[in-house]
Amino acid sequence: MCGIAAIHSPRHSPRGDIGTQDACPAAEEMLDRLAHRGPDDRGTRTVGAHTWLGHRRLSIVDLDGGHQPLGGTDGADDWSLVCNGEIYNHQALRDELPADAFGSSSDSAAALAVLRTDGPEGLHRLRGMWALCAATPGGRFVAARDPLGIKPLYWARTGTAVHFASELRAFDPEAQARAETFPPGHWWSPHHGLHRFAEPVPAHSGTADWSGVPQEVVEKATFESVADSVRRHLMADVEVGVFLSGGLDSGIVASVAAEAYARQGRRLRTFAVGTESSPDLLAARETAAYLDTEHHEALLDAEAAQKVLDDVVACVESFDASLIRSAVPNWFLSELASRHVKVVLTGEGADELFAGYGYYHEQHTSPEQLDAELRRTVGALHGLNLQRCDRVTMAHGLEARVPFLDHDVVAHAMSLPPHMKLLEENGMEKGHLRRSFAGRLPDRLLWRRKEQFGTGSGAESLLSPLWNSRITDGEFAAEVARDGVPELRSKEELGYYRTFRNTLPDVRPEAVITRFATG
Repeated sequence: MCGIAAIHSPRHSPRGDIGTQDACPAAEEMLDRLAHRGPDDRGTRTVGAHTWLGHRRLSIVDLDGGHQPLGGTDGADDWSLVCNGEIYNHQALRDELPADAFGSSSDSAAALAVLRTDGPEGLHRLRGMWALCAATPGGRFVAARDPLGIKPLYWARTGTAVHFASELRAFDPEAQARAETFPPGHWWSPHHGLHRFAEPVPAHSGTADWSGVPQEVVEKATFESVADSVRRHLMADVEVGVFLSGGLDSGIVASVAAEAYARQGRRLRTFAVGTESSPDLLAARETAAYLDTEHHEALLDAEAAQKVLDDVVACVESFDASLIRSAVPNWFLSELASRHVKVVLTGEGADELFAGYGYYHEQHTSPEQLDAELRRTVGALHGLNLQRCDRVTMAHGLEARVPFLDHDVVAHAMSLPPHMKLLEENGMEKGHLRRSFAGRLPDRLLWRRKEQFGTGSGAESLLSPLWNSRITDGEFAAEVARDGVPELRSKEELGYYRTFRNTLPDVRPEAVITRFATG
């Protein structure tokens, strides 16, 4: 896990090559603004005449040998690469690709090996969460991002160069004004343009035929798919913990991870946050006791939550009220976890795969409508929950992993008939997933009704009322009527928008912001 930055200056640039313009000092400043993402190591390289690559590292796999940029040792056609994220199938790729294509035991070396062997056309082989930039001395360049956009990447095309960075704050004002979200599942090169190499939901996910298969067999397949992913996401040369929200999804992840650690004679560390006696905090505590984890808690209070609001908005790089509201408790949770581990697993993505939100069922009355909405929201995750998850953890030098959004889990979940994701007769959501993990958690936890994290943790009650005292009705009406101001749905959202504007004054919200359906 890390932060990456890159500048590529095309051959036709009127200001010449990367070495004769002022790109390198500006690039070094870009990388310095990402220091929080990689406190363990820093690496830069000028590649040929047209590209600069930069990397900030949080050491998790191959602690001694994973320095980046990787590659660049084999002449004018060899790739140099910076990669942010984790490649979970790197060991399998070592059995498939030439051994000398890797160059190190780092998982990111698998991305280098794919480029050296197949070029950008082979990037579909990578399984994991990642964003990368790579170049050769001869002038080739490629940038790419994983199919779901679990790892962030932005780009800005100015008159003289194309800039890339893991966060918007890395760009200078000129680049901020042109910054856009780099699309997930795509690669780009100056010679070939933008190419999609994968969809958010794997294309083969709709081809499975579950008709006539007994319910318990399907549930076992779901269990095995999710459990296998959790085990793979424990890959690390450091301790891995789990965020426990008190809900079903994180409880499932923790149950599998705790068992895997116990088999190795280790005790899993879990982390929870909430106001004193909030429903989520109590449920997380009960889950941890049942699983016998080493459990740690952070308590929320109004003064502390309000004090960090500006920092949270600046780090998440959004003003969506629902997103910020859930990011505040995650800020304290990440701060706590970073004192004990370098990596955490979370339950992100399960609601989008198994229809966990109430509006799915209120607004989409047929199985076909439900399936279409699930596919849409899976594709939008990169700008919402995944953005919040990445930014808040990385602000504290902590890597968050999302086993429910593994390629194989997404393919399996979206291959299930939509009727399996409808509400139970008692109105309970995610019945299929709950039954799949029967016996892994106590029934009262397994069948606990869902609450949004910002609500169940107590954050909403601390934050939402604040804005009625800070912003008058007249201020709100005047602000939302101004030209150039995006749709703001509440005083709370206006408050967050003001901080967003102060932090990123030149960014165009419509080019980089995804919004929840309701604020």
